Amino acid sequence: MRKIATLFVMVFATISCTNAQQKQFSKKALSEKLTNVDGKEVLFSDILKEYKGKKVVMEVWASWCSDCVKAMPKVKELQANNPDVVYLFVSMDKAFDKWKAGIEKHELKGEHYWCNDVEGMKGSFGKAIDLDWIPRYIVIDADGKVLLYRAIETDFEIINTTLKN
Repeated sequence: MRKIATLFVMVFATISCTNAQQKQFSKKALSEKLTNVDGKEVLFSDILKEYKGKKVVMEVWASWCSDCVKAMPKVKELQANNPDVVYLFVSMDKAFDKWKAGIEKHELKGEHYWCNDVEGMKGSFGKAIDLDWIPRYIVIDADGKVLLYRAIETDFEIINTTLKN
């Protein structure tokens, strides 16, 4: 009985996650500005253009987020298993210095941007990507098509499978 209940939960979660998938970012999301590690604002659309031709895993996170920190070993494992993928980290930290300290503390390898919005996750960029939880993972193919729009820290097997296919 326990196995049946577990299977039911897994199927329901997979169906729910699949139904919520988008295939592209909204115009609003693409027009949002993020800040790079040098403090320069960059359009989200320009960030994505920079990695056209490569698969991208985007993680929306924050240094204060315990679920984000707990998921970091899985992210590093994903990076080790998929070295040709670009890892794009978008932080929802409230302060530039906290964000940069978080990158160093957790030794995050990849491309880093900060969402400079006082409303954080509920701000303009968060709303534009339908952000309701962090960490949040989005997988983008080499043509810029979104393959996986809503994935969370329990979805690493789905993320890995998406990258392999």
